[in-house]
Amino acid sequence: MGERGSVNISAPRSERPPRLIRRRPRSFTEWSTLRRWGKLPPWEVDVPGFLLREARQSSGLTQRLLAERLGITQQAVSQAEQWSSNPTVGLMRRWLAVCGHRLELHVEPSEPTSVLTRS
Repeated sequence: MGERGSVNISAPRSERPPRLIRRRPRSFTEWSTLRRWGKLPPWEVDVPGFLLREARQSSGLTQRLLAERLGITQQAVSQAEQWSSNPTVGLMRRWLAVCGHRLELHVEPSEPTSVLTRS
């Protein structure tokens, strides 16, 4: 045995560090910095609320001014800019148009499909 707090040197080391599981969403500042550096994991790249906030800020609009132009409340803008928001495609298109951006969605088959025939 060892003393309290000692490290067991004979224990096998794993070759990879353990994967840390994120328990809470990132802050916008952390997310935008990691995005700018290209260091976000693939599942965090397209967070709709943060993308909307980034577009608003890059256009120089405040939440209040954007809300007026969209015909919604400032609180609705704030809620849409959250990590967990789920804005509709329609809202995202209008929002981005007001901010001088556009939304592009692409649907592509993941693998070739065969043509189904009816009997």
